[in-house]
Amino acid sequence: MARQSVSARSRTKRWLVRYPRAMPLAIFALVAAITVLAVFAIERSDASRHSAQLRSRATAVASALERRANASSAYLRAGAALLATLDEVPAGRFRRFVSELRLDADNRGSEGIGWAAVVYPDQIDAFNAQMARDWPAGTQVHPRSNTSQQPYAVPVTFLEPDTPRNRRALGFDMYSESHRRLAMDEAERTARPTASGRVVLQQEGGTGGPGFLIFMPVFEQAPGGGRRLKGFIYSPFSAADFLSSALELEGSSGYEVALYDGPVSPERLLARTPGAEDRGAVAFERVAIGTEPWTLVIRQPVDWGLSILSIATIVFGLLVASLLMLLMRVLTRQAVEDEATLRWLGEQASIRNSLTRELNHRVKNTLANVLSIIALTRRRASNLDEFADGLDGRIRALSATHDLLTQSDWGTTPIRAVVEAELLPYAQDGDHEIELQGPDIQLAPNDALSLGLATHELATNAAKYGALSKPGGKISVHWHLIAESLVRVEWQESGGPPVAAQRGRGFGTDLIERIVAHELKNPVELTFDPAGVRCALIISVRQPSAFAIRANKSAPPEPAGAASAGQR
Repeated sequence: MARQSVSARSRTKRWLVRYPRAMPLAIFALVAAITVLAVFAIERSDASRHSAQLRSRATAVASALERRANASSAYLRAGAALLATLDEVPAGRFRRFVSELRLDADNRGSEGIGWAAVVYPDQIDAFNAQMARDWPAGTQVHPRSNTSQQPYAVPVTFLEPDTPRNRRALGFDMYSESHRRLAMDEAERTARPTASGRVVLQQEGGTGGPGFLIFMPVFEQAPGGGRRLKGFIYSPFSAADFLSSALELEGSSGYEVALYDGPVSPERLLARTPGAEDRGAVAFERVAIGTEPWTLVIRQPVDWGLSILSIATIVFGLLVASLLMLLMRVLTRQAVEDEATLRWLGEQASIRNSLTRELNHRVKNTLANVLSIIALTRRRASNLDEFADGLDGRIRALSATHDLLTQSDWGTTPIRAVVEAELLPYAQDGDHEIELQGPDIQLAPNDALSLGLATHELATNAAKYGALSKPGGKISVHWHLIAESLVRVEWQESGGPPVAAQRGRGFGTDLIERIVAHELKNPVELTFDPAGVRCALIISVRQPSAFAIRANKSAPPEPAGAASAGQR
């Protein structure tokens, strides 16, 4: 179980290291997506709640409209019952009846209550005479009907309350207009209050808004039995006032309401509240007004903003997403740093292993050189002091070159530094001239050791027998590149004693021509010219070692490529 947990953490850390930028962004995107879904759910819930509220509001407004219409129908039924008992309908009796109804308090939205008697063609003149007596303005039946198409007229006889506005309707034959005629025929057939379709009331003078009427038939006993239509008691309504009166009962603040005579279409619009527009959430409700099916449309204006809860959710989601992204960023950075530290520790371990192998190899080479020097020195020495002096000088030459290599962390060493280290004791003597000339060329550690050993032998020989053995002697060491990876180092003595033509081979000659040539893997040109010894060495210019002793570094380096095996 513990191993599986460690493995899971390792996989997680690998993901963090592999995608240091993508992981925080992915966490941010995930939380943002969850926030968006939460806001969508909140807004959808709010929309459902608003839709339910809208439907409830539509039902309430429809009920208010129907209550208004039913109240008017109740008054008309009462009036019809009263008028049916009268042989004639005098103006005073009708006016008193209407005043007792208290229409201002109970019938808001209505223009009043009127009486329209049925007038047959042979009764028109008598009716006009009666209207002239009752109304000084001399009201007449209008328009005059075509008796061949209309069996009778139904002119407005009385309309209470008596106002200049309502007097405009007196004498108007309502049966001459199709919408009114259809409603009156239906009322006569059913003997129930019946609403007309969308009309313009006579009170409006032909320029007002749409309205409607509710008719209740009044019957009388016919001479031969049965019943006969006596006339209609009715209420005219301004559609806008009728809608406003219903909305006063059921508040519609924040909603847009429209009322249609039947199906919803522009030509059937009866009334609408100011500012109503055809957009936003909408609810439809059927309204029965005097047996007529009307349509109520109620809308809630479009609210393009988000709810407070949605805004709070967005703010909270963004804060959480930002915090998680920052946390993931910190964890990712820590994982990357841990990975870099582990890589650096691995590189250091590799360097230590390589350095140990390299030092072991170099120590073996150095010991091999020392053994060779001891063997050659012993072979050429005639006594112990000569053996000790020769061995001491050669070991010191190796030591001086080792010091240079240590200073360069066993990296590359300049040719000038190696030669100067061996000739330093003679350069401080004013009797001799030392000339060093050549470009800045770096040698690998083993090649520097070989050059130092060869220079020591040449300098020792020059101090004993050559240019450094007498005042005025000169040593010239020149070097230059002869190829991209080869340098030629030339030793030239001058100003010293003549070199004997016949001389035996000494230790220095064997050391240079055997050991040094073997180490450099190139032949050595050693010439004993009478004017002075000349020596030319060909040394390979190798690439700098890929490792070095970094004693002063304790912090992990910047990420870099893997180290390759260096050349010695």
